[in-house]
Amino acid sequence: MHHIEPFYSWRKYYISEHDEKNPFYGMDYSSLSPRNTVYNYYIHPYWDEFGSQTLYLKVLSADYVNQFLILEFIGEWNDCLYNDIMFLKRNVIDPFIREGIKYFILIGENVLNFHYSDDSYYQEWKEDIEDGWIVTIGFRKHVVEEMLKIHLDHHIYFLEKFLELDWRIFTPQTLFNYVQQQLHRTLP
Repeated sequence: MHHIEPFYSWRKYYISEHDEKNPFYGMDYSSLSPRNTVYNYYIHPYWDEFGSQTLYLKVLSADYVNQFLILEFIGEWNDCLYNDIMFLKRNVIDPFIREGIKYFILIGENVLNFHYSDDSYYQEWKEDIEDGWIVTIGFRKHVVEEMLKIHLDHHIYFLEKFLELDWRIFTPQTLFNYVQQQLHRTLP
């Protein structure tokens, strides 16, 4: 797992550690020594920790003008034992919402499992962004099935066409435009 890096080809558009509005501003990735683990396997040191014991992320893009954020995840999303959504909401999402972000793209190809608790933080997140949206891309089918068991689709969009979307062919702006266009076509 230590060979799985966050997507780096968008660094010409956005660098997380250089963004003063980003909770990970000023992070130093000069040490290439892995320090975090998932299932006792070290993960690449470029993944950021936000309080979870099993889930890590990378802010791939934050566009304050167009109000969107793209996050990539790795690990086990465990709300049941570790309340990962609380840490994500309080330590990452809330600071970006305060900066005007209201559109969220969550990339979950490397999310291995999801263990649910309740949906209160997801509901709060959706309420906080009013007319914004939260979309998942690339989450594994069994992870989506677990998320749907507690009706997270009341708060997050899980469109079939996004499960296998080759999002790497887009720029951050064109991915956001594509997702927004697809949502407008799909939703009533």
